[in-house]
Amino acid sequence: MGIISKIKSMFAAKQVSGVELMQQVGNNYISWSGKIYDADIVRSCIRPKVKAIGKLLAKHIRETVFEDGHKEMTVNPSNAVKFLLEEPNSLMTGQMLQEKMATQLILNANAFALIIRDEYGSPIEIYPIIGRTVKAIYDKNGQLLLEFQMMNNKAYTFPYEDIIHLRQDFNENDIFGTPIAPALTPLLDVVTTMDQGVMNAIKNSSVIRWLLSFTNSMRPEDLKTQAKDFADNFLATSNGTGVAAVDAKADAKQITPTDYVPNALQMDRTTKRIFDLFNTNAEIVSSKFSEGQYNAYFDAEVEPVLIQLGGEYTRKLFTRRERSFGNKIVFEASAWDSASISTKLSLVSMVDRGAMTPNEWRAALNMAPIPGGDVPIRRLDTQTVGNGILEKGGEGGED
Repeated sequence: MGIISKIKSMFAAKQVSGVELMQQVGNNYISWSGKIYDADIVRSCIRPKVKAIGKLLAKHIRETVFEDGHKEMTVNPSNAVKFLLEEPNSLMTGQMLQEKMATQLILNANAFALIIRDEYGSPIEIYPIIGRTVKAIYDKNGQLLLEFQMMNNKAYTFPYEDIIHLRQDFNENDIFGTPIAPALTPLLDVVTTMDQGVMNAIKNSSVIRWLLSFTNSMRPEDLKTQAKDFADNFLATSNGTGVAAVDAKADAKQITPTDYVPNALQMDRTTKRIFDLFNTNAEIVSSKFSEGQYNAYFDAEVEPVLIQLGGEYTRKLFTRRERSFGNKIVFEASAWDSASISTKLSLVSMVDRGAMTPNEWRAALNMAPIPGGDVPIRRLDTQTVGNGILEKGGEGGED
């Protein structure tokens, strides 16, 4: 069954449960119709964040608490949930879904994905939804639903509990985030005006450079002939004398272009304001950042989305009963993506002390795992401490 058929079947099933009796409320969200994504500076600003969110690794964690108080954690205990996170639908992987939702989140302050469930209510697929408009509505039982006006002008309504909804700049509206477009559009207009000024100055500088004024009245065809002769005889590159002469019947005057050309300082200030609006900088955009710069950017921009993704996936994929048994979805990021090679090599001391496994260290170096590399190791002179001294068997372990 294709995605459209599944969406239609879901929509039909919800109609039976009373969607036709729903009442519209004032919480409506309209996606901005402008094409800010076509602006090169916008795409440059959002690409680092989109790629970073796409690299987040989704995991299903089950934490079991026993009667004696100790906890046991299992990673990806359910193959169904694991495959759903790796391949949410037949069209994309988990990374692609995360990048698509991240793009929508940045541009529209809202991102939506539909959870499709089987006849038992278990999630089996996740599809991103790109709608023209979204309306928040309630049925007669007070259940919140979202009505999507799609790009093909077809409308579909889904329960909010089946929608993964990411949002940012969560301000005035009770349900939707505030899009960035109203704040960004004036800055893009300034950049566009500056770019057009430069282009017009370049074009006009090579269009009209000389003006010939004749004392006698001449026919239009004669004026064109005289102008062409002047250009061929005195303005051609083959004329090496550098001297132009006209008789008393004409006066030659050179035209200097007066188009406004913005200076670099003005353009840099506008560019910086756009960078600040996206909470980024030139080093992040051009991938010339240092470890400290990227860590600050990750903490400010990527980590909040990481936490929101985990919380939204957990509460929409699992019931409260399943969550009470310790089931949750977490999104992990490699802490060593922006680290220098010297920093990664220094992690060998963590391997020696058992704080990292050899395979975790190799992953930081983008190397494949090795057999037996998931078992922590420890040097003999870093044995566990007991009663204030090293346990017997380690160096210095004898009384």
